[in-house]
Amino acid sequence: MRHANDPGTLDLITGKRLIGYARVSTDDQDLSQQRAELHAAGCTRIFAEKVSGTHSKRPELARMLDHLRPGDVVTVTRLDRLARNTRDLLDIAEQLQAKGAGLRSLAEPWADTTSPAGRMVLTVFAGIAEFERSLIVERTRNGREAAMKRGVRFGRRPTLTPAQIAHARRLIDAEGRTAKEVASLLGVHRATLYRALAKQACL
Repeated sequence: MRHANDPGTLDLITGKRLIGYARVSTDDQDLSQQRAELHAAGCTRIFAEKVSGTHSKRPELARMLDHLRPGDVVTVTRLDRLARNTRDLLDIAEQLQAKGAGLRSLAEPWADTTSPAGRMVLTVFAGIAEFERSLIVERTRNGREAAMKRGVRFGRRPTLTPAQIAHARRLIDAEGRTAKEVASLLGVHRATLYRALAKQACL
């Protein structure tokens, strides 16, 4: 096992320090294949972890990002080992760029930010991701406006209807029931009943 302060190996052609990152989704999966490919690519400092790509907290990824120095090249066997989706990939690429580090995928040669072509591809991806995001926002807004024109009301539905609130007040004021009893009868929490009664009193 390599020590945490292992500086990594410099690529003989580029002179850059190669840092590997490997990930599998579950504990019963094996990291050995990714490790072997990364070692063969020249990485002797490898950060590896067993965590689902959908999990927002990836401790070894965070450690790797903290470990990076300008000129380092983060190497992965495939991009889906590093990022959850296109947006996540672009966010990580931006973090690497801010540290002066590059990104390279063994399975996707076009994803090499140390080359002008690779940087251009990711720039195009960033534009597409932003375009998709703006389309989603526009469609959501248009759908909401159309629904409102049809009379659809948004927001949380009141837990108690006006008729239930009026009934609850009669039970409390006229019959002397406790708020706890009435709330239980209506199937809501006592605090919910208090809020409903207070809101109605303010109307």
